[in-house]
Amino acid sequence: MTLTTWLVLALVALSVGVSKSALPGLSTLGVALIATVMPAKESTGLLLLLLLCGDLVAVSSYWRQADWRLLSRMLLPVLGGVLVGVVFLARVDDLVMRRTIGGVLLALLAVRAVRWFVDRRSARRAERDAAQDGSGDAGAADTAAADAADMPVAVCASVSAGEPAAQRPHLGVGSVYGTLAGFTTMVANAGGPVMSLYLLSVGATKLRFMGTAACFFFATNLVKLPFSIGLSLVTVDTLRTALVLVPLVLLGAVIGRRLLRSIDQKLFERLVIGLTITASIFLLR
Repeated sequence: MTLTTWLVLALVALSVGVSKSALPGLSTLGVALIATVMPAKESTGLLLLLLLCGDLVAVSSYWRQADWRLLSRMLLPVLGGVLVGVVFLARVDDLVMRRTIGGVLLALLAVRAVRWFVDRRSARRAERDAAQDGSGDAGAADTAAADAADMPVAVCASVSAGEPAAQRPHLGVGSVYGTLAGFTTMVANAGGPVMSLYLLSVGATKLRFMGTAACFFFATNLVKLPFSIGLSLVTVDTLRTALVLVPLVLLGAVIGRRLLRSIDQKLFERLVIGLTITASIFLLR
């Protein structure tokens, strides 16, 4: 491999470490980067090994904060999505694979944007009603209006104005997200943005978000490993390359843990959403 290839791979390894300890979704940018220097299917196997290394660090750091009830709702749908992804990988080329995932992510963001507009209209209606009633409940209306005004966060939140931040989604919602997460993570290691949208939709705090995501992806990536070996995505050559890059994954994890402590909740959510949008665009190119 050329020096440029190794430099790109080093950057990808660092991004995997940071994503596993601070900013889920950043590793999807790594998917786009690594595909510029390696064939997409070969890069998928190498990235899986790097992600497993990052998963070990993330689980050891955040497993106590995991929401096991949310994870249990997604178990069967994720397995179904992984199996669909295996069939998909065997039948399509790299370009179709990337664009399919990018389209799915943008569709999810569009759904969240529609929900934001609905919530904002509800908040404005509540504000008008409070003003007309003169019941002294203007404070509640102001709070609802302020919540609706924060579009970057609301785009990925299914929490309606005035509702608690944390909530349990309908089983069907978890099933949809679980299937999509299993599918996208199998075909391109791009399940991070799907899982991010799901966890933001239930109002997960930073640590709850990180713990749940860490346990989810560690389990999912372990399930994917034998399929990836069977499809020749993971080979002896990719294992050798991954071993060289492991120290950079660990360095990225250390950087990410320090970064997470300095980020407040709203900034965390905005960064996750921004990375999801950017990753989707990269995958569609």
